[in-house]
Amino acid sequence: MRVTDWTSLASLSPAIALGPLDGRYRGAVAPLVDHLSEPALNRMRLHVEVEWFIHLCETAAVPGTRVLTDDEKALLRGIPAGFDAAGIAEHAAHERVTIHDVKAVEYLIKDRIKGTSLEPLGELVHFACTSEDINNLSYALMVKGAVQDVWLPAASSLVNDVADLARTAKAVPMLSRTHGQTATPTTLGKEFAVLAHRLGRQLRRIDGQEYLGKINGATGTFGAHTAAVPETDWIEVSRTFVEGLGLTWNPLTTQIESHDWQAELYADVARFGRILHNLATDVWTYVSLGYFAQAAVAGAVGSSAMPHKINPIRFENAEANLEISAALFDTLGATLVTSRLQRDLTDSTSQRNIGVAFGHSLLAIDNVRRGLTALTVNEAALAADLDASWEVLAEPIQSAMRAASIAGVPGMENPYERLKELTRGQQINAEAIRTFVGGLSLEPEMAARLEALTPGSYVGLAETLVDRFLG
Repeated sequence: MRVTDWTSLASLSPAIALGPLDGRYRGAVAPLVDHLSEPALNRMRLHVEVEWFIHLCETAAVPGTRVLTDDEKALLRGIPAGFDAAGIAEHAAHERVTIHDVKAVEYLIKDRIKGTSLEPLGELVHFACTSEDINNLSYALMVKGAVQDVWLPAASSLVNDVADLARTAKAVPMLSRTHGQTATPTTLGKEFAVLAHRLGRQLRRIDGQEYLGKINGATGTFGAHTAAVPETDWIEVSRTFVEGLGLTWNPLTTQIESHDWQAELYADVARFGRILHNLATDVWTYVSLGYFAQAAVAGAVGSSAMPHKINPIRFENAEANLEISAALFDTLGATLVTSRLQRDLTDSTSQRNIGVAFGHSLLAIDNVRRGLTALTVNEAALAADLDASWEVLAEPIQSAMRAASIAGVPGMENPYERLKELTRGQQINAEAIRTFVGGLSLEPEMAARLEALTPGSYVGLAETLVDRFLG
C-alpha cells in the first residue's frame, strides 16, 4: 500500500499542525500567538482603523466630523478588544467575498457601527488609506508588542541565568582551549561572564529599537487626502497619529513604509541568536569533556539502545532552532528593505513569517534555560585537566624572564625560545617546571612566586573581571 492510500491525517482534525511550532513546541511559543499570528494581525488592523477614525474626529481633519462621545469611542475600541472566535469567523466571511484581508477589516467595522450614532460617519473608516497604511502600522505594533512583552523578557531571563552561573563559578579554575589545544587557564565563571556580557549588549540594542510607521496614502504623497480636503495639514495629522500609537513617524515613504527598522531589529535578534548558539556549542563541549554533569530525569531515556546515556539535547535543540531562526531573520532583513519602484507585494508573504522566526528563537531560549538548570559543575574533572597540563606555565615563566631581562637581570636571554624547547609537544610536570625556575637567577620574590604557581592558580584576574564587569 502506498502512503497516499493511508488515512488522511488532515481529515481527522484541522487542528493537526503542519509545523512544529504549532504542534510539538506549541507550549513554548504560545505567548507569541497574541502578537504575531494571523488573527493577531487582523485584530491589530482593527485597532489601527478605529484609532484613525477617532483621530480624524479629534483633529477635525475632515469637515462634517464631530467630537465623539466616550460611549462612541468605547464602541469603536471594543471591536478590536473583543475580537474573538466569532470576530475571526466574521472577518473570514468578508474576506471570502472581497478576496482582500484589509478590505474585510473595513467592512467588519462598518457592519459593527450600523444602526448606531456612528453610522453617518461610516466613511471615515479607512478614509484616504491604502492597505499598507494599515498594515505597516499593524506590523510595527505587533512586532513591538512581541519583542517587548514576550521575547525580551525571555531573553533577559536567559542572560540573568548565564550571569548567575558566571558568578557562581567565578573562582572555579578551568583549562582554556584555544584552537582546541591546552592554553592559559581561566575560570569557568569568567567564560560565562563573557557570554553574558555579549548577550546583554545585544539586548540593550534591541531594547532601544525604533518602530517606524507611516500613514500617507497610496504612494506616500497624501494625494487622496489633499484632493478630498486640501485645507487640512495632513502631514501634521499623520505625524500625531503615528506618534500617538507609540511609534516613530516615517515622513518619507513610497506606498510602503520602508521596513528598514525591521531589518535592523532582525539583524540584532539574529546576532543575539548566533551568540547564544556559541554558548550552546561551548556548553555541549564542556559536557563532552566532563566539566558539567547533567541531572538524570526520572523516566527519561537518552538513547533507545544505550541505557547509560544522558544527552545534552536541550543545547542541541537550541542550536538547530537558532540556525532556523537566524536564516529566517536574515531572509526577512534582506527581502523587506527592497520594494520595486513604489510598491511590490513581496513583503506581504515575508512578514507573515515574522512569527515563525521569533518562534524558533523563543524556543531556543527556552531550551537553553532548561538545559542550564540541569547542569552541575564537576570541579574534580576541571582540576584533573589542569593538573595534567603544567606546560601552560611556560607562558608566565617566559613573561617573568622578559621582565627580568628588561630590569637588567643576567641569564634571561631568549626566554620564549628556552620555554618552547622545554615544553612544546612534551608532557611536563610540576617537578620539571620548578627545576627550570630554580635554575634561573631570578629575584627571590619572583622565583618564589613562580615556584608556587600551579595551572589551577594561574588564572590572572578572571575572578576580578567577573566581579567588576558583571556585578
